[in-house]
Amino acid sequence: MTSEQAKDHPHAGDVDRHVRAYITVFVALMVLTLVTVWVSSLGLNIRLAVSVALGIATLKASLVAGVFMHLSSEKKLIVLGLALTLVFFLFCLLMPGVSDALLNRL
Repeated sequence: MTSEQAKDHPHAGDVDRHVRAYITVFVALMVLTLVTVWVSSLGLNIRLAVSVALGIATLKASLVAGVFMHLSSEKKLIVLGLALTLVFFLFCLLMPGVSDALLNRL
């Protein structure tokens, strides 16, 4: 965009910045997809393979939520809610015996 066009469109720099972020996230998602496929061919045991795949999927979901859904610029309360959800998810994932016992009491 020329400087003359930028004068006519004061938010052109913001658009360029957002487009760059979208392209960067798209490339990162493609690379992480290739990493997921590569990890699946390593012959890891099932627990390790699922853990690595979930880690990569969490990273990809974080990129999508942060950039495409614009959650990276949202209020702290939304981020706190997402963090709390992550804590409970990790608790259920890492402590199946404890979480089963708690759920059976309900």
